[in-house]
Amino acid sequence: MNHRVGRIAFVFSIGLLVAYLSYEWITNPAGRVERELQVAVVESSRELITAVVGANNLEIVDPLSPNRKVGKVYIYPEGDSWAVSGYYRRGEADRWHPYLMQLRADHSLRSAQLQDTNSELLERAASDPLLEIGR
Repeated sequence: MNHRVGRIAFVFSIGLLVAYLSYEWITNPAGRVERELQVAVVESSRELITAVVGANNLEIVDPLSPNRKVGKVYIYPEGDSWAVSGYYRRGEADRWHPYLMQLRADHSLRSAQLQDTNSELLERAASDPLLEIGR
């Protein structure tokens, strides 16, 4: 009988502890603020990759729209800047091209590394120090 009361008290106290920690985790605003920053950075990176590639109907796989079949993507803070990786293609006939972008705190482009064979993009990268094109 004594063990039974002890078990019930233990389970009840663990349940209260889990409920309290869950409440604290859900109501913590720090996670939401970080997520809002990440969303803003990824949306800026979408605009930048579209401008860099110069295609109107670009399909993009990034941290906001991941596709595990295409590949892994991430967003990572690096001091006062951000690193965003993803994939893009110009249409169904095109293959997926990986990219890695470094963005400053104001979401301006610090550097972009792309794997693409588009001749116009290769010419642009020759004169733009922010672009690096691999094949």
